[in-house]
Amino acid sequence: MTAKLEDPESFRERAREFVIANLRPSSGSKLVGILRDERTDEEELAEVAREREIQRGLFEAQLAGVCVPKAYGGQGLTPAHQAVLNDELIGREYPMRLQSPTFAPCLSVLLEFGSEEQKLRHIPAILKGEEIWMQFLSEPSGGSDVAGALTTAIRDGDEWILNGSKVWTTGAWWSDWGLCLARTNWDVPKHRGLTVFMLPIDREGVEVHRIEMLNGSKEFCQEFLTDVRVPDSDRIGGVDDGWTVGTRWMFHERMGTNSPLTTQPKGGALSGPDALPMVSIAGDADVLDDRRALDLIGEAESLAAADRALRGRLGDGIAAGTISDQASAIGRLFAGRVAIRTTTIGMDLAGAAAAAWAEDDESLVEIGHDYLMRQVSCIGGGTTEMAANVVSERVLGMPRERTLDRDVAFRDVPRSPSH
Repeated sequence: MTAKLEDPESFRERAREFVIANLRPSSGSKLVGILRDERTDEEELAEVAREREIQRGLFEAQLAGVCVPKAYGGQGLTPAHQAVLNDELIGREYPMRLQSPTFAPCLSVLLEFGSEEQKLRHIPAILKGEEIWMQFLSEPSGGSDVAGALTTAIRDGDEWILNGSKVWTTGAWWSDWGLCLARTNWDVPKHRGLTVFMLPIDREGVEVHRIEMLNGSKEFCQEFLTDVRVPDSDRIGGVDDGWTVGTRWMFHERMGTNSPLTTQPKGGALSGPDALPMVSIAGDADVLDDRRALDLIGEAESLAAADRALRGRLGDGIAAGTISDQASAIGRLFAGRVAIRTTTIGMDLAGAAAAAWAEDDESLVEIGHDYLMRQVSCIGGGTTEMAANVVSERVLGMPRERTLDRDVAFRDVPRSPSH
């Protein structure tokens, strides 16, 4: 006999009681410019530790992994219950850094492709905040061509030896595990010779180098893997079948905080249309009575509303099976374009203060750097150009883009001499 699910309203009461008793009030403005150089390393590590503590609290209160099966430490409830928790978290602190990519896509990939032993070993640890996961996906030579991975994995008995480099891993310096795509076969076309592994980031042979961005942020990292040994038991999916895993991996990445596995209050995204407080910017720039400024604020609010509505519709449609799961690329494409436009609006409202500001300029501080960094929103999580390809080919059914390496063994694909 199937156990009766807790009704959403009873769940809401439990969630509200926990939130009020355990989570501090938090302004959304705290998350503005998450890639800004605003924290010392010590402050950031303290925030990471606090978010692990919050995640542990959610687990102990039976509020972690709302849609994760009970067999792996979750609650076995529905996306509607997760939406209830997200509502109750509005205006409160929450485990922000654990949502992406730990829960989506990494936990999603484990649930879909992990062995039973892998799920039992790692999913409860993730739900307790003991393991923060990153994705070792992009490479210095590959751009958005994930299937062109040059990081190699060579079998040695019951182990694999990994060599190569991954890049643009946000927060790898304070994280625990990596989900890694590597090449295991050079004698077949590129999509057929890939395999997915998981490995602890502090394993011998893994070096994490932080990348300094133009605004001083060092959140992005590059990892160098030198003779890193990974047991075959830490392989996810079949040998040379990594593209099957990778396709779903990238789907879950595009879902991001729209995934039913993530705990994310509305308006709490790391970047995007809600990240810049337009009214505050206009007020601090003393242009709130300017008609053009009001038009720009209205445009930003309209884009934010459209983005939220689109994400909701896509999430509901994909969950119900009425929309192809590839439609998640629509949300990725729109969100990237909206973030670019919203950041530009912030720049326009700030005026001269966007080029030169004082430390007491309130919301005008760093607006110029945000503008210069705006393209990050169209690159991180898969480029918007790739998302447009997915929309055209897999959603609209248009002819596939012509490629010259589709049926060519990967070792015979021309590469620059540096590779």
